[in-house]
Amino acid sequence: MSKTRNKFSPEVRERAVRMVGEHRADYGSEWEAMTSIASKIGCTAETLRRWCREEASRRTAPAALAADDQARLKLLEREVKELRRANEILRKASAYFAMAELVL
Repeated sequence: MSKTRNKFSPEVRERAVRMVGEHRADYGSEWEAMTSIASKIGCTAETLRRWCREEASRRTAPAALAADDQARLKLLEREVKELRRANEILRKASAYFAMAELVL
């Protein structure tokens, strides 16, 4: 088992991250805001920075997923186009050979 334990609830983490966003303009830098807020809630500034980065990555994950979905959609559309072209060729070939049998 891990020696470290999670002493901050998810609600405290969420509130701290929200406070950094809300009070960022009150400080000279984001790090200053994190340092001040971290001392008030009883964690290190680095811990709060990590929470903020994790939250930011959670927010941008759907955008990355959407880009991946767009690439997949483009690939599938290309495949559909190729399959339709192949079906048209097969349809024409079938009609050609059917006509050839009727002539014989």
